[in-house]
Order: sequence, then structure tokens, then C-alpha cells
Amino acid sequence: MTVFDTPIDALGGGPADLARYRGRALLVVNVASRCGLTPQYAGLQALHEEYAERGLVVLGVPCNQFAGQEPGTAAEISDFCQVNYGVTFPLTEKVDVNGPDRHPLYAALVSTSDADGHTGDVRWNFEKFLVAPDGTVAARFAPTVTPDSAELRAAIEKVLPDAV
Repeated sequence: MTVFDTPIDALGGGPADLARYRGRALLVVNVASRCGLTPQYAGLQALHEEYAERGLVVLGVPCNQFAGQEPGTAAEISDFCQVNYGVTFPLTEKVDVNGPDRHPLYAALVSTSDADGHTGDVRWNFEKFLVAPDGTVAARFAPTVTPDSAELRAAIEKVLPDAV
């Protein structure tokens, strides 16, 4: 079983069906609309636009576990993302990324270490996990690593599929 086999619902309801992304690189990011890092939505959308045709899917996963910075309903989250950042990449249902109710998607992600050796609990909004086309977790990035950072872009380039 890989990340692509993990059930999770889409923000608007119904299954997000991660299996449809098998064979593509997937950048999973826990997002929030009232965070100091929220402007990263613009960079995530830019990554989506730049790399989608080469096989990258950006997947936003709303989470309200960090200082209550994602309190909205699914409709409010969707509207916020579209109006403020023109987000067109997929968003999932709001989930817990830490604790006893941690979503299985994050259970599959958090054992991967970042450049500083951090594993385990997600530290804050906008932590990023890069999943290779075969469903293995290829890299983890701290929340402060921006979507336009050289290290994130280099990691994405390494895992992009040969053909989409």
C-alpha cells in the first residue's frame, strides 16, 4: 500500500481518489488560510502551473490544528483559495495531521525526515511532503521552505516522471 492507496475525501465532498495520481509526483502540503505562511498558496499555485504538464500534482490538505488557523467550512476554504490565490490544484477535506486522530495519509508521510533530520509530528502549517510516482515519500520540507526554494525545486525535478 502506498500514499496513492490512502482514502481521503475532496474538499467539496466525495473521494479525492489519490490513485488517479499514481505515476505522477505529488506534493502534499497541510494548508491554512489564517497563517503567516498563507502567502505560500501563491507559490504552490505557481508550482502547479509550471510543473503540472510534467507530472507534478500539488495537493493542499487543510488543517486546523495549529493555533486554529483554518477554522472555515469547506466552502469558505475553497472560496478563500480561489479569490485570494487563484488556486486550481486539488484540495482535500480538512483533517488532523497530528495526534490520535491523525489522518492515515499523514501517518504514511511523517516517518520521512527533512533536511534537519526531523521526523514525526508535523511542526506547523505548510510543511511539505514530496511523493515519488511510485508512491514512496521522497522528501520532506519544513514549513519555512518556500515553494520557490531551490531545494524544493531540485527535489521535484528529481522525481518527475519520465512521461505523463
